[in-house]
Amino acid sequence: MSKTALLFAGQGAQTVGMGRDLATQFPLAQALFERANVILGYDLAQLCFDGPEAELTKTENAQPGIYLLSWIALQLLRERAPSLTFEATAGLSLGEFTALAAAGALSFEDGLSLVRQRGRFMQEACEITRGGMAAITGLGEALTREACVEAGVELANLNCPGQLVISGEAANMDRACALAKAKGARKSLPLPVAGAYHSRLMASAQPKLAAALEQIALREPVVPVISNVTAQPHGSAAQLTDLLVQQVTSPVRWEASVRHLLAQGFTRFIELGPGRALSGFLRRIDPKAQALNVADVVSLEAAVKTLTA
Repeated sequence: MSKTALLFAGQGAQTVGMGRDLATQFPLAQALFERANVILGYDLAQLCFDGPEAELTKTENAQPGIYLLSWIALQLLRERAPSLTFEATAGLSLGEFTALAAAGALSFEDGLSLVRQRGRFMQEACEITRGGMAAITGLGEALTREACVEAGVELANLNCPGQLVISGEAANMDRACALAKAKGARKSLPLPVAGAYHSRLMASAQPKLAAALEQIALREPVVPVISNVTAQPHGSAAQLTDLLVQQVTSPVRWEASVRHLLAQGFTRFIELGPGRALSGFLRRIDPKAQALNVADVVSLEAAVKTLTA
């Protein structure tokens, strides 16, 4: 028997128009968009469907929007392929919250409210610091770390072989990119983000997130959920809070998380939410692993066909 893991998208995957075709075709999706609007007290559905892009891209809107579409994708997949089972979940940064909700560690409603707050706390951290991020391709972890140390920035995402992200003060990012190129990076590309996520510049968001988590009923997951911080399964509910707070300033160990699942015998991975970035990372980590995704009607139908064949 093959083992299946669910993977949930992170910030940056948002696009104007996301979820519109699902809401048009499936009453369940439309109902969840409407429910989210009530929970949040504003029209998130309209932002997802029509933008404007600048508003949707704001961290406080992008995070609940991606969380919501990822949750809808999972519920539609369960509705259309009722025999679906999964034995673990993981999510990239923001996606870790969706992964925890899918594993029963928190409710959909609490997760949605929480990621809205998390996004606002991170946006506030961006506004009191001047930070940036850049993607480094074609350079190994050791040399990228060297460039980070020399430039005074940090390694933020270890996504897959040859694809890393660095983060830090804006004044240091050009030097970091130049050092990475000098050490052999194929590309060092600044990212269009509001600040230095997964770096010490996000520290002011941590106590606020910790306080918000104290108001949430967290439970032990019913299947393993891989932590971005440790690349190992979460433990008790108390440990969940600690790791989710640490995650704000810690590097996302995505490649190590996927390799942990592969070592546990997982062969099928289903990416839920906008975009296909996680499927792309998976192909770089293990080309033999099966990758499905659900982001819209076309990909939903393709995933259902594979799962019910």
